Amino acid sequence: MAYEFIKTETRGHILVVTMNRPEVYNAVHLPMHEEMAACWDAFAADETLWVAVLTGAGDKAFTAGNDLKATATGGIKKGLPPSGFAGLSSRFDLEKPIIAAVNGFAMGGGFETALSCDIILASDQAKFALPEVKVGFFASASGVQRLSRYIGRLAAQEMMITGRTILADEALRLGCVNEVVPHAELMTRAMALAEQICTVSPSSVKATKRILNSMAVADGLPESLQYSREVQADLAQTEDFKEGVQAFVEKRKPEWKNR
Repeated sequence: MAYEFIKTETRGHILVVTMNRPEVYNAVHLPMHEEMAACWDAFAADETLWVAVLTGAGDKAFTAGNDLKATATGGIKKGLPPSGFAGLSSRFDLEKPIIAAVNGFAMGGGFETALSCDIILASDQAKFALPEVKVGFFASASGVQRLSRYIGRLAAQEMMITGRTILADEALRLGCVNEVVPHAELMTRAMALAEQICTVSPSSVKATKRILNSMAVADGLPESLQYSREVQADLAQTEDFKEGVQAFVEKRKPEWKNR
């Protein structure tokens, strides 16, 4: 299948997916969400593909997350695909691992996309944040749930409530990523890890992920994400939401009204 906003490459049993909107730091808008959802559907259905590596085009960004300029023109009203942000955040039936190779900043939905993968490798130039509160959103595409599960509630709360950015070394210390590697070696390391996974039983890996998926379901993650979408819909009706998006587009400081 031909894609406009992502690139795919097959190397043996490995699928390499590159988010490909470098002119906007690989920010994700509705057509890109839909392409990524279709890509992961195809990956799941292809028995010859056992593991995927996800990265971003260019040297600056994994993905900047939600395309706020598209949101300002009404893009959010159309909603995400059922499988969630980047086709991943609400997907609980994929039994193949995805390695996130975070080659630059991963902000908001970009960080949530990485958190929705199974292994996160970070370039030493990578940066991470859930800065949605700065523009009238919150981390509704699983950031609240996943980050608090991965690094603990106290550390996650501080990051989400302040929206601050952390560098790769702090992300490793907190447990946000599995490994930090020199920027030039990121994809080499990601491919080596993917190849290592290909040496073990793909049936066993699928069985392991089936249990992990069931644990997420048993822990109420799908229901919590559905509630996040409802809360986000309510938030979208506030003056602060509209002001946050407009201020971002106009490159000015927001004037919050608390209503």
